[in-house]
Amino acid sequence: MNTSSVLSFRGLSASLSAVAVAVLAGCASQPMVNNAELPEAVRVPAGNTQSMFTVGSGEITYECREKKDMAGAFEWAFVAPVATLTDAKGMVVGKYYAGPTWESNDGSKVTGKQVAVSPSTPGNLPLQLVKANPATGNGAMQGVSFIQRLNTKGGVAPTLPCGAEQKGSKQIVGYKADYVLYKPAM
Repeated sequence: MNTSSVLSFRGLSASLSAVAVAVLAGCASQPMVNNAELPEAVRVPAGNTQSMFTVGSGEITYECREKKDMAGAFEWAFVAPVATLTDAKGMVVGKYYAGPTWESNDGSKVTGKQVAVSPSTPGNLPLQLVKANPATGNGAMQGVSFIQRLNTKGGVAPTLPCGAEQKGSKQIVGYKADYVLYKPAM
């Protein structure tokens, strides 16, 4: 090897080392959830590992509707959520909306079905465990197996009157929650 090749190799090596450090630093800054400390109902099954941590900030729409099982009785019924997903540094990484659907900025998305809930503190949405369906698109959501909703703040149905006079009216409630995504361990 000539001197120019050695310098180029050293420069490439230094660049790759810098990239590796940056990637590891990004991983280290991602909050890690201790599954064992969570209520049993919302723990992710063994064999899965945390792949992404996001914070969802948004709104949930409720509508005053007649209860399905009680004629003449009304309730605030869940309609749909919409939230922006950010990483631990506050950078927007995707969005969350009805389905439920988690969509990454890279275009990949995953839907799922609720498996379990566990009560949160009063006035906050319950904690939740969702089993993911196969993702669409290639990217961050590819291979996601489970999603947890943790550290909820707000989002519960309004306490405003809901009766025949309010039937069909909608209320929007703000909320915030951590959404932790998991993939099968390799």
